[in-house]
Amino acid sequence: MSFEFAEIARHAAADRTISSEEVMALRREGWADGRMSREEAEMVFATQHAIDNPSREWSDFFVEAIRNHVLNGSDPRGFASAEEAEWLIAQVEADGAVCSMTELELLTSIIERAHNVPETLKSYVLGVMEREVLEGTGPTRCGGELSDSHVSAAECRIMRRVIFGQASDRPAAVSRREAEVMFRIKDAVAGSGNAPEFKRLFVQSVGNYLMGFAHANGQISRERMLELETFVADNKANVGRFMGRMAKQAPNAFGVVFGRKDDSSSREEQVAADAEVTAFEQDWLDAQIARSGDVDEYDQALLEFIAEETGEA
Repeated sequence: MSFEFAEIARHAAADRTISSEEVMALRREGWADGRMSREEAEMVFATQHAIDNPSREWSDFFVEAIRNHVLNGSDPRGFASAEEAEWLIAQVEADGAVCSMTELELLTSIIERAHNVPETLKSYVLGVMEREVLEGTGPTRCGGELSDSHVSAAECRIMRRVIFGQASDRPAAVSRREAEVMFRIKDAVAGSGNAPEFKRLFVQSVGNYLMGFAHANGQISRERMLELETFVADNKANVGRFMGRMAKQAPNAFGVVFGRKDDSSSREEQVAADAEVTAFEQDWLDAQIARSGDVDEYDQALLEFIAEETGEA
C-alpha cells in the first residue's frame, strides 16, 4: 500500500467525509498494480464505517474496490475463497451496525457477478437481503427506497439481483431456500401496499423453484476451477497426446468429462421433467401456504400460474 493511499484514507476517516478528488486519488493509488491488496481493502472498509454521509463517487469506489479484492484478489478470478468470504462478512459486521446501503449494494453485486462463492456467503447475503427488505429504510443506490412497512420497487430489484445472480444458490434459477425466503417476506407484507413488481417476482421465483429447469453443472466450485486451470496451464507434450488420444478413442466420454456434450433430446426431457410439480414439491407448497392460515392474493396468483403452466386451469 502506498503512503499516499494510506494518508488519504486516514484523513477521510478522521474528517468523517471524503471529497471527489480524494476518491479519484484513491482509485489511482489503489489500482496501480491492477489489484486491491488486503491492507488497502481493510483501510477502505474502515473509511466506509467512518464516513457519515457517503457520496455516490465514494460508494461506487467502495463497491468496485472491495468486489475487486474479493473476486480478483486471488486465483482463479471471479471466485471467492472460504477465507475471503469470512473476511468480507467480518468486515461488514465490524462496526456492529446494520448493513449500510453501500454494503448492501456490495453484497448484491458480488452475488450478481461472481462465478461462485462459498455457501457461508450465499447464506449470509440471503439473510441480509431478507432483513433489509423487511426492516430497512432509506434510499438505495439502485434508485428508490427501502421500506419497513411494504415491499418497494427498489427492494424488488435487489431481491431479483440476489436470487437470480450468477453466484446464487441456483444460477438463473431459484433454490428451495430462496423460495422459502420469498414466502417469509410475502407473509410479512401480504396486507401492505406493496409495489406491483413484488407479486410478479414472488410468482416467478417460487414458480421457478417448483417448475424451472436448472442445469446440474450451472456452477463450478473454486477448487475445481483451480484444478482445470492448472491442467490447461500444463502444456507438456504428453498432456496433448493424452487429450488427442482420449478424444479419438472415447469421444462421448470426452464430452461428458469436460462438460461439452449437448444431447438436445435429453435436455428437453429434463426440462419437461423439471416442469412437473412432484409430490414432495406439492407437500412443500401446501405447507408454505398453510403457514399464514389463509390463501392470500399472492398465493392465489402463484396457484393460477402453476395451473396454467401444467394445463390444469
